[in-house]
Amino acid sequence: MSVCAALTGCDSGLSTLAPAGPGAQWIANLWWAMCLGAVALTGLVWVLVVMGFRKKPRKPRSVRFWALGMGVAMPLGVLTVLVGAGLWIGERLQARPGVDVVTVQAEARQWSWHFVQPGAGGKDVRTQNVLYIPAGLPVDVQITSRDVIHSFWVPRLNGKMDAIPGHRNVLRIQAFVPGRYEGLSAEFSGVGYGDMHFTVIAYAPDAMPDMAADVSSLGSARDSNHHQSAEGAP
Repeated sequence: MSVCAALTGCDSGLSTLAPAGPGAQWIANLWWAMCLGAVALTGLVWVLVVMGFRKKPRKPRSVRFWALGMGVAMPLGVLTVLVGAGLWIGERLQARPGVDVVTVQAEARQWSWHFVQPGAGGKDVRTQNVLYIPAGLPVDVQITSRDVIHSFWVPRLNGKMDAIPGHRNVLRIQAFVPGRYEGLSAEFSGVGYGDMHFTVIAYAPDAMPDMAADVSSLGSARDSNHHQSAEGAP
């Protein structure tokens, strides 16, 4: 249990254990269930080990108990629950048609992300490494790649989705509240892979930001940080 608790101390900016949307919440719930199940099974193993070293004689269990009960029935029960839960949650992570669904586009390139999202008046706005979404609404991200396979991942909003050249995958994300959420490529794709970070900005639907101005500001800050990192490199 202490291992599970320690993992909650991970950086919340990229932690799947600090969900900020329904998709990530389902994933976190499944993770906690698996973690607690693993703790329970580990505890059972240690109990059996301790019982095996006790000097007090006991009537031995039958071969049927160990072979069919502990060796077949228990693993099948655990696997059935896990597979069932995984399928049930996976179905709820699928992008389904809806009247309030917002659609945006994400194109991965070596080594950046390019987005197209609706701006003021419904006009498309193109941004680099910054994605704007309305908080509280489901957003379908149509993901593709210009060159090699990348992977779109915003840990606090949902799971990963591959960006594949010539193909569009759809991932639904949603933020409970306005805020900034860190994203990155989760697929090694070459020497610049480590710099493929981006930011998802969830805004209140009735307070759309000036995307052009914000993108310029964020881009300048990112370029400054990159320049400082380069100067500090040997």
